[in-house]
Amino acid sequence: MVTTELRFTWNRVLQFNWVFGLILLLAVCVPRFWMVLQANETGDYSSIGIIMTVSALIPFIFLSKEGRREIGIKKPKSKAWILYSFLLGIAISTLLFAVGYLLYTNSMSNWYVYIGKSYHISADLTAQDRLIYFVIFAVTGMCFSPIGEELFFRGIVHASLRASLGENKATLIDSLSFALTHLAHFGFVYLFGRWQFLLVPSLLWVVGMFMTSLVFIQCKKMTGSLLGAIASHAGFNVSMIYFIFYQL
Repeated sequence: MVTTELRFTWNRVLQFNWVFGLILLLAVCVPRFWMVLQANETGDYSSIGIIMTVSALIPFIFLSKEGRREIGIKKPKSKAWILYSFLLGIAISTLLFAVGYLLYTNSMSNWYVYIGKSYHISADLTAQDRLIYFVIFAVTGMCFSPIGEELFFRGIVHASLRASLGENKATLIDSLSFALTHLAHFGFVYLFGRWQFLLVPSLLWVVGMFMTSLVFIQCKKMTGSLLGAIASHAGFNVSMIYFIFYQL
């Protein structure tokens, strides 16, 4: 069956359905998982920028103009919800910070502490230097992963799953995939020259990422556009970076 979501070239070999969504998840998330683990070990995170760029480009490579509108690349129906989405992203990030700090304080079992380790923040930064670094990381964090991940997860993957499985199953698979992919960022941790798996903290982190994905999906629905999910993701990231720089 020929669909209108895919470009004509791809329509001859692919269908816009759950199989297509699964292929995308395996093609992007598996190498991304490995790249993040490697980056955590080596300290070289340049490959992460590449995978985020690829994730952002995939909808434009595969989808027609109609398909891009179908996944949410269009003007929002509610501009006020762009702001609300940003604030909701801050709220869910703050909740994750509070849970992590109450349970694990400043230990490496705290997901934000471990993620912050990758920033290589010097303990003796002046207040001005800390602000400069915060702004750099905040701007980067509000652009790269929100755009790349939302165009991919809440965009083309979610829509292709929904096309044949329905909204509820698409939401479940999309959010679970997003959460499990983030185990590479925390869960499998590289400490003191060896790999460890933090079972309970990682389970809490996966639950937190699953809930975060549900928030992003809701923000997309309320705005009628992926801009809602991107704004919420940007709010989440800038809040997380603030906590890493100023509260841990």
